[in-house]
Amino acid sequence: MSSDLTFIGLFLQASFIVQLVMLLLLSVSVASWTFIFQRSKALSAARNEMRQFEDKFWSGADLNRLYQELSARNNLTGMGSIFCSGFKEFVRLRKSNTATNGIVDGTYRAMRVSMSRQVEELESRLPFLATAGSISPYIGLFGTVWGIMNAFIALGEVQQATLAMVAPGIAEALIATAIGLFAAIPAVIAYNRFSHQVEKLENSYGNFMEEFSAILHRQAVAAQAQQQA
Repeated sequence: MSSDLTFIGLFLQASFIVQLVMLLLLSVSVASWTFIFQRSKALSAARNEMRQFEDKFWSGADLNRLYQELSARNNLTGMGSIFCSGFKEFVRLRKSNTATNGIVDGTYRAMRVSMSRQVEELESRLPFLATAGSISPYIGLFGTVWGIMNAFIALGEVQQATLAMVAPGIAEALIATAIGLFAAIPAVIAYNRFSHQVEKLENSYGNFMEEFSAILHRQAVAAQAQQQA
């Protein structure tokens, strides 16, 4: 019986429903780990981009030159994308002689739209991790219940039951729960961690928008004062 109590042996001996449950959970686990590595890489890149941009922005660089440098990039993301969206709208509204409050409001709305897109991109695949973490144990439990039910049905058809007869059916049933937990636990941990990181990035983006809006407001007021003088 020892050779049959391996994972492969129990999988081959399991009923079709339990095999289907195991394959489904293994597929969910593979997809979860794939998305975990992808999101970890994307969030790390977003944090690095934010630090590099803040170093340039707060070093006193000329805003026009910084905008030209960033807008020349093909794959602009993160805080740099928010800055370019806001500064582009600021220049457009200022050329159209819009009032100061209108310039600031329009600039802020443009940055808000850009930030929403950036956050939406950072949050991609997180709903899958949340779903995998919440339903995988129940799918595994379904496979366990089904396997134990079949084991007891088989026991009812024999005159004398032994542990050797019960062990394979119970073991294959419990493997479904184990696979469900194996798929769920990393997904839940990754989802909570990534959600916290996205929230921190979103707060940083929001703080930058407020600070940048204040800078542009001062520039608009100064430019209007010079025109009136």
